[in-house]
Amino acid sequence: MFYGEYEHTLDAKGRVIIPAKFREIFKEHYAEKFFVTRGLDQCLFVFTEEVWKSQERKFREMPFTKGEARRFNRLFFSGAAEVICDKQGRVLIPDYLKSFAVIEQDVMIIGVSDRIEIWAKAKWKEFFDTNKGNFEDLAEKLFN
Repeated sequence: MFYGEYEHTLDAKGRVIIPAKFREIFKEHYAEKFFVTRGLDQCLFVFTEEVWKSQERKFREMPFTKGEARRFNRLFFSGAAEVICDKQGRVLIPDYLKSFAVIEQDVMIIGVSDRIEIWAKAKWKEFFDTNKGNFEDLAEKLFN
């Protein structure tokens, strides 16, 4: 559903433009509302409402008696913000999420199948440079 890498910059109000290709997908799926939360590897995850509800059901099934499940759910859901694109395709990223992802100005917006990830540009470059050489090894480990 969401694929590709797009470079953008936050505006003075802390908003970022969602790539036009992603906005087209939103329209096709009648998605108006999105959820942004703390992601893994110090990025932000953006989910459509449909995918968010699916993830929420999965996480709700995790036993709250397990410490890891409680900690993960607290961090994941307490960080969530409901956002809507304005007419120019911008969303406001709350300050606490920008702080979590070390986002100051330049961002990379990454399509990862059923979700969008928003990275500080420097963090994405660091992640990509560290992992691009392991792409084939990862494929072997995951698919063999």
